[in-house]
Amino acid sequence: MELSANRNAFAIALQHPTGIIQSVVPLPSSKSESNRALIIAALCQEYCRLENLSEARDTQTMQRLLASSDEVLDVLDAGTTMRFLTAFCAATRRKSILTGTARMQERPIGILVDALRQIGADISYEKNEGFPPIRINGFSPRQNHITIRGDVSSQYISALLMVAPVIPGGLTLQLTGKIGSRPYIEMTLQLMQRFGAQATWEGDSIHVPEQSYHAAAYTVESDWSASSYWFSIAALAHKADIRLLGLKTDSLQGDRVIIDIMEQLGVKSDFTDDGLQLTKTSHVESFEWDFSDCPDLAQTIAVIGAAKGIRMKLSGLESLRIKETDRLTALQTELARFGIATHEVDGHTLYVHGNEVTPLRASEEMVRTYKDHRMAMAFAPLALLHPLQIERPEVVEKSYPRFWEHLAAAGFTVHPIENPTTA
Repeated sequence: MELSANRNAFAIALQHPTGIIQSVVPLPSSKSESNRALIIAALCQEYCRLENLSEARDTQTMQRLLASSDEVLDVLDAGTTMRFLTAFCAATRRKSILTGTARMQERPIGILVDALRQIGADISYEKNEGFPPIRINGFSPRQNHITIRGDVSSQYISALLMVAPVIPGGLTLQLTGKIGSRPYIEMTLQLMQRFGAQATWEGDSIHVPEQSYHAAAYTVESDWSASSYWFSIAALAHKADIRLLGLKTDSLQGDRVIIDIMEQLGVKSDFTDDGLQLTKTSHVESFEWDFSDCPDLAQTIAVIGAAKGIRMKLSGLESLRIKETDRLTALQTELARFGIATHEVDGHTLYVHGNEVTPLRASEEMVRTYKDHRMAMAFAPLALLHPLQIERPEVVEKSYPRFWEHLAAAGFTVHPIENPTTA
């Protein structure tokens, strides 16, 4: 497998000769934890030792920009980096212009900018109202209590919470509506506490007093979002014996819920001294789940349902519209290539019509990834059933740079190709 030398290959051909997986997987570190820890460490007055930081492009971008003295900060396609740096630069009075890729300039940031303006940030839009690029001109404390929607992106809330201790007088956030991705907010508060910052969350109100962060050492856990693709591989393999390294029973990550989900979808998991052991078991015929707290798992689960003939109702998907691509539309389009019918209700619920009588068929068309790492990795396990072509394999560098190498180590054949079959 020579993918490392062909990271810009237009596509890859992917298959598995036996469908039998026996592998030990050194999962990547969590970029969600890494990016939060980097922001908090930058707000500390002393050096913080951060270990096992993610190799993901998003985290590397965050590190590079925090260390940069340039006025223009290009976050590329890293949504978390854009949101966290917007709050960081405003609260630390760092005059800067934040920009990114064409897709990043289509992803909304108005809710966060409005909140920062309320507490005293001077921010203007360089191009389109409500979207990057933005210019941060300064900060003059104005108020310490703001109201913000909880149903769009928890990253807005996390961005505000992390800078709240350095805001004169602290900050109280009043959350309105449904709170999406609550575990990510809880992760933020727990990481803040690891570095000495206290907060209280009562009902829909989170209060963070003005205070100092304290230097600490922190080791980032392996990424539970990345583990989901190996749960999928275990579910679709003929036989599976997979050990995932570096996962903890007391994880801060909300995507740990993949254990509970996959118990229903055919994978049993047991913690070991160094991680998690996966083995195959039986699965249900129909499945329902609200993904409001774990939207990054939705694509993977939909593909599993399609492949195993499980009827699914997946709700809480509204945030998928504003990710790296419109994931809800992309998911339906690509499942249709394999003969799987879906239908969407109200923009936040997806029905996947898995049917064991009419199983997922082989597709002669290339799987499109829409510049979205999770589209590539969610569909890759289907190579256990049929040979696949997947476009733009380098998209995985955003969160799991060694994904294809790890698949090859597990017995998949992974070949870069220059002339893939096209739709």
